[in-house]
Amino acid sequence: MGNKSTQLLQEEEIEDIRKETGFSRNQIVRLYSRFTNLDKSGSGALEREEFLKIPELAINPLVERIIHAFLHEGDGEHVNFRQFIRVLARFRPISKNKPNPYNNKEEKIRFAFNLYDLDRDDKISKEELIAILQMMVGENITPEQISSIANRTLAEVDTDHNNYITYQEFSEALEKIDVEQKMSIRFLG
Repeated sequence: MGNKSTQLLQEEEIEDIRKETGFSRNQIVRLYSRFTNLDKSGSGALEREEFLKIPELAINPLVERIIHAFLHEGDGEHVNFRQFIRVLARFRPISKNKPNPYNNKEEKIRFAFNLYDLDRDDKISKEELIAILQMMVGENITPEQISSIANRTLAEVDTDHNNYITYQEFSEALEKIDVEQKMSIRFLG
């Protein structure tokens, strides 16, 4: 009667996910369908290689960092649907009427910070800034230019001048930016 996606997700589970993430029932069903289409092994979990089959992700210069963020929500090697949708929830537009733990300004900033914090030590070093900048611009600018951008960023954001950016400093630097708008994706449904 229903399609493959709704047959595998029970109504109770859909309702739990809806309450947890703020996605509508229709969005959850569509995301589950996309998830199961990516899960070629039928294991109920996605691996790195399956993420690379998402065309929009494969062309993103930060593809490895984004995949890492998804896998970090799971066991580091795989992510199940519930973990997958929790990460996606961070990219929903923020609704003042329907707050949830994954979709608020703090979570969006933390997610962005973690993209830069390559070694997960809760601080961003100049070397990490350079690595991310190289991922983003590739061969389009020289190593000297990348280093100069990293130095300027540290000079502006590292307010205690200890040569790395803490989460607090990162968060304060983003206060001037509309994080809610910049880190939101309109999901269908």
